[in-house]
Order: sequence, then structure tokens, then C-alpha cells
Amino acid sequence: MFEKVLTQHIQIPESRDIDYYMKHGGYQAFRKVLKEMDPDQVIEVVKESNLRGRGGAGFPTGVKWGFVPKNDDKPHYLLVNADESEPGTFKDRLLMDGNPHLVIEGAMIASYAIRANLSYIYIRGEFVKEARILEAAIQQAYDKGLLGKNILGSGYDLDMYVHRGAGAYICGEETGLIESLEGKRGWPRIKPPFPAIEGFLQSPTIVNNVETLACVPFIVERGARWFKSIGPESSPGPKLYCLSGHINKPGVYELPMGTNLKELIYEYGGGILDGKALKAVIPGGSSVPVLRPDEIDVAMDFDSLAKIGTMLGSAGTIVMHEDTCMVDALLNLIHFYRHESCGQCTPCREGTNWAERILKKIEHGQASEKDVDLLEEVANHINFRTICPLGDAAAMPIQSFLKKFRDEFNAHVAQHKCPLNSRL
Repeated sequence: MFEKVLTQHIQIPESRDIDYYMKHGGYQAFRKVLKEMDPDQVIEVVKESNLRGRGGAGFPTGVKWGFVPKNDDKPHYLLVNADESEPGTFKDRLLMDGNPHLVIEGAMIASYAIRANLSYIYIRGEFVKEARILEAAIQQAYDKGLLGKNILGSGYDLDMYVHRGAGAYICGEETGLIESLEGKRGWPRIKPPFPAIEGFLQSPTIVNNVETLACVPFIVERGARWFKSIGPESSPGPKLYCLSGHINKPGVYELPMGTNLKELIYEYGGGILDGKALKAVIPGGSSVPVLRPDEIDVAMDFDSLAKIGTMLGSAGTIVMHEDTCMVDALLNLIHFYRHESCGQCTPCREGTNWAERILKKIEHGQASEKDVDLLEEVANHINFRTICPLGDAAAMPIQSFLKKFRDEFNAHVAQHKCPLNSRL
């Protein structure tokens, strides 16, 4: 029987209170690292666990921490990426709302591991409630002597603050986040240098996702072997899967990494809304390639999904039933990416605008076959030609929708209307 750890207390109103959290073992892992472990030992146990980043990229967390210089004279920073803006993704918000001290404790341990004395939680601007919850929880930690100077007599100092963004999707990209935190326009930086070497205020910086950090206290307390006993060896641990769209039981499900997508939809999600047939699934948030119904018997982990040409991403699973117009669905996605493009890179700035215009023509029956080909060409000219992955995030859905549902795009052209939507 799988034991939920990340979400076991989120339905309990008292879970936001530090006394409740500590009563159930909270902050014991932080106490352990202060008393029994040096920073390098913390990094090694996280490396051994093979915790991979839950924000989308799936990079090994311990390896990332290990990139931070150990003997330099610059300050180090830990930034918590709470700018959850990927369509179809709402797991981090759940953790911040229902178990804020778990996120804070994970950030404390990560800060200690990379020798940081200052940490910021960069939170999406729309998450007003969650920002207030985190601020209250941080104050509780200060009141208990878990933050501030000489924490628990260890000689270690750590301050933590919540910084609200202004609602820009691009600031979920780590260097865009850093630019915004420095008070500048949220334009992603060219890498290298990577943030671990030159990040916030030109100093070594680690940016970790909320869910990633929420796993850290359990790894420290229970050990790497426990963490690796859950899910596949290549990407183990508990995982929060978001389920939305045409599904009977939408929500966030904590399950072992590698849970089968078909099982997630039909067992945990209760199947397709109104008993309709499944038409398509976006498995990892709006930016990843779409799957057809014959492709969903697959493990939901980084490597298994990569093998079939898509990605786990942020695990934001979007389900679409048989009545979905795939042109309209893609238009909705591209409208989002066009609106959220920061405008720094020409292929993304101009390409997303062109793609949206072409999709509007196709959806409204005003396009020719050449327009469908042009749409694909535009996507090809965006992909892998931008500083940050937003351009790729816009291009990959176009490429995958055309590859797997091109007949529907051609039907719009042939019939001079949307075959599935009489309003258009």
C-alpha cells in the first residue's frame, strides 16, 4: 500500500500551524542536518536518492546543488520557484496552501546544503492567499527559532522571504525569475553562466521547484533507500499528478512515480466525462507533445514518456474527449504562449503571433492547405531557436497536434468551417 507523504495532512485545517506540523515530525529533518550532517553530506544523500526536479526539466537535484562552489567568497542564495503558471498544473499551489511548513523545511535544508544564508520564495502574483499563508508560516518559524541568527545554537544563519511576482509566465523560467527578483524585466538569460555559478546578484544560486523541495525532508529523515523504493530506479519517489479536462474526478493525486497514465485516467480519475470516448491527452502540462488514445498505456515518469516522444514536464495531465476540436484546443494553447512571450527572441515573439493568426484562419474556415503547411514551418523555425524554452513550449504542441491530428486540420480547410463546432 502506497503511503502518501506530501499530501497526507493537506485536508486538515490545522496543517498550516507550526505546532501541528512539529507534532507530526515536522522540522526533525532540519534539526538532523544541523546537528548531525555537514552540507556536503546533505548533498550526497539527495544525490543518492536520485530526486529529480519536479518543475519540468527533471534534472537530478543533488547534482544541481553540487554545482555551487564550496570555497568562494560570494554569498549563496536559494530561490524557491513557486511561480506555478503552466496550464494544467496546480500541484504546488496545493502544497503551499495545505502544507506550507513542509515546503519551508525543504527550502531550509536546501539552503543549508548549498551554504546559503538567504532564501526567497518567488510566488506567482495571483496566489495572494498562498503568499499570505507562507508569510504567516515563515513568521511562525522565526518565532520558534528555526529561522534567523544562530539557528538552534548551530551557528547557522538563514533568513527567508516571500516575493510576489506580477503574473508573468516567463518568470517561471529560472533565469527570468532571477531577473524579476532583481527588479528588472523578466527576460531569461543566455546560459552559460548557469545560476549555480552566477545567478541572483551575480552570485551562486539554486532555483528549486516547490514539489522538489517538499520531498527533501523525507529523504533526509527516512533515507535515500526509502525514497528509491518508490517508483522506477531512474526517477523514483512520490509524485503529484494533476488531472484536469474532460475527466470525472479532476484533482491532484499523490501516487508513486511511474504510475500508468491509463490507470491515472480511468481508475483514479474515474474515466471520461459523460461516458464519451477519449480523443487526446496532454500528459505533462500544456507545453508537451500530445498523445492519442492508443499511446496512453505508458508509465508517467521522465524516461518512459521521453521514449514515446513526449515529456512528464510538470505532470499536468489534460484530458480531451471525442467532441474536442483539436484546432480550437491548439489555438487556445498558442494564444496563451503568444500572450506570455516576453518578446526578447524574434522566433518566439514573431512566430507565436504568426501561429495564432494562422490557427484562427484554419478554425474559422478561411485557410488553404498551404496555411497548414505554413503553420508547421513556423513551428519548426521557433523550436530550439530561442534563449529559453518558451519558444519550444509553443512549437512542440503545434508539431505534435499536426503529426497526430492533421486530418482534422485538413477537414477545416476542405469544409471551410469547423466540423465539430457549429458556432464557428
